[in-house]
Amino acid sequence: MAGKATTAVKAPAGADATTFTERAPQGRLLAQRGLFAGPADVVSKDLYSEVVEGVASRQRGALALEPSARVSGNTYFGRFPASYWQRWTNVKEVAVEAVVTGSGHLSVGASDVEGEPRTVAAQVVEGAKQQAVSLVAKVDKFLDGGALWLDLSTEAGQTLTVENVRWTVEAPERIRPTAVTICTMNRADDCLSNLKALAGDISSLETLDAIYVADQGTDQVDSRDGFADVAQRLGDKLKYIKQPNLGGAGGFTRGLYEVAGHTETEHANVLFMDDDVLLEPDLVIRMTAFSNRAANPIIVGGQMLNLLHPHQLHVGAEYAELNQLQPGVPVEHSLDTADLLGVDKETGEPNRQERRLDAGYNGWWSCLIPYEVVKQIGYPMPFFFQWDDAEYSYRARGAGFPTVTLPGAGVWHADFHWKDWDEWHRYFNLRNSIITAALHSPFNLNVLSRVLMAQVVRYLLGMQYGLTATLIKAVEDFLEGPEILRDGGVAAMKEIREIRARYPETKKHPATEVPGIASNDIGIINTAPRPSMQRAVLVKRVVDRLRGRTRFALGAVPNDEAHWWHIALFDTAVVTDASQEGVRVRKYDRERMFELGKHALKVVQRLRKEGGAVQAQYKRAMPELTSRDNWKRLYEL
Repeated sequence: MAGKATTAVKAPAGADATTFTERAPQGRLLAQRGLFAGPADVVSKDLYSEVVEGVASRQRGALALEPSARVSGNTYFGRFPASYWQRWTNVKEVAVEAVVTGSGHLSVGASDVEGEPRTVAAQVVEGAKQQAVSLVAKVDKFLDGGALWLDLSTEAGQTLTVENVRWTVEAPERIRPTAVTICTMNRADDCLSNLKALAGDISSLETLDAIYVADQGTDQVDSRDGFADVAQRLGDKLKYIKQPNLGGAGGFTRGLYEVAGHTETEHANVLFMDDDVLLEPDLVIRMTAFSNRAANPIIVGGQMLNLLHPHQLHVGAEYAELNQLQPGVPVEHSLDTADLLGVDKETGEPNRQERRLDAGYNGWWSCLIPYEVVKQIGYPMPFFFQWDDAEYSYRARGAGFPTVTLPGAGVWHADFHWKDWDEWHRYFNLRNSIITAALHSPFNLNVLSRVLMAQVVRYLLGMQYGLTATLIKAVEDFLEGPEILRDGGVAAMKEIREIRARYPETKKHPATEVPGIASNDIGIINTAPRPSMQRAVLVKRVVDRLRGRTRFALGAVPNDEAHWWHIALFDTAVVTDASQEGVRVRKYDRERMFELGKHALKVVQRLRKEGGAVQAQYKRAMPELTSRDNWKRLYEL
């Protein structure tokens, strides 16, 4: 565990060196930049602008069109999310400013909820030499959906260079200070890369006052050769903190804690950011500008794009079905694992989020929280890991602070479906989901019990005994009451790892080194289609398991075919791990199946009986658990 020292680079007084205060604006407020290439070569330039006709050269901050060329900014990062600005801010119009050289045509396009395009402003330039151009578009007629973007074109014999494109709005009377908080744990290289990205764009990040790095690992960021250089470039803005490992909740909360302790105004923002993302620095500009012009304080979330598939949007906006313990449910009309460079398979229309959506919560891969929220509802729950973001947003919503997931404000994060569900963090997912449901839902214990037992049956049929034990431990610890959260989750993380180590199928092996089985003997056995009568099939599989009947002694099963109805046919199934980096060996164990089944039934019956009383305990304890004093204790300050 890391030490508890706090170090502020180039700021001898530590975090006290930054005092967050509002300030008067200097001219118009930058809402987003017009960029034409991404922050890394793996990112397609088509996410920023599309060359529709002819030839054009796209650089990060500049675009050069050859004769008879046409380029559209009607792309993921090129669009200005007008619908969201109309609904949530007081902005009435936006200006698209650019510096142009040459001759050509500039226009501002707009869409509606159906994606139907129209032109709302245009200008022709001839023989321009570093000429400043400004096109103004009203932010109206977008309430249900639609966006704005910049289109550029040349005719025969014309060339046009466009650079320094800026979308600006009228500034508020005072600018909120903003601090970025990066939580990191043994991902020093990833974290350093994001600090370099911020340092490279720091001159454009006018509203960014500080960058907190909460380092909770043993392989620490300041051990890297490039750290001293990036620290010098960021200067007093960088606040590098070493603290005990309190998981994602403890790392992100540290930013809220520090800003709250050093602000002279309740109007301040803290922008959470994961350490292992590929960062688009313009996200800071877009989210902070939106917050600065919001009519009322709101949580502003950024969207997640899939890092392994950089052209994919994870989800447009999501919510949680609390009593079903189900996070990450796409809201109605939301894009879901959508190819942003492709078209909808049903409609044939481009995958663009035209319709405005209301989110239930936003993941903390990028999420901005105004200090007004902290002042009213307190700090996050000490969950250690998972559901901390959902719990906080639902608590904030109950106090009148909704969450808005802002299109075009995106970071690339590791694809979720390439992470195996059968891991130690599933404990925190389950335990914290039950706590969140207890705090913010009707907490129907009959429904909850059915959900849990359905999971148990499927896990046991799938020979996932360690995952079943993980579920049991999560429910038992929930029933322990709020005391289980007193240490921030440190003991629970150690204990669940020890429990899971007793179950062989929780371990990953190379496909050519499967313990006790010659790899040449393992052939793929594919699944049958999904049963049309699942309940009948489930009963049949349970009866067959109880009688010891199996169809296959041994076989390999692809990850996407590892359904309970298929795995239940095997004595031994070698299942591909979701990471595609190895395999898990699941072996039928009748004694263990009965033992875990009985244990699970007993603990779920306890939940049904005792859940109401335990729910009341969590509600009583929440103010103390989410207090500044409790986090000060956890940080050992």
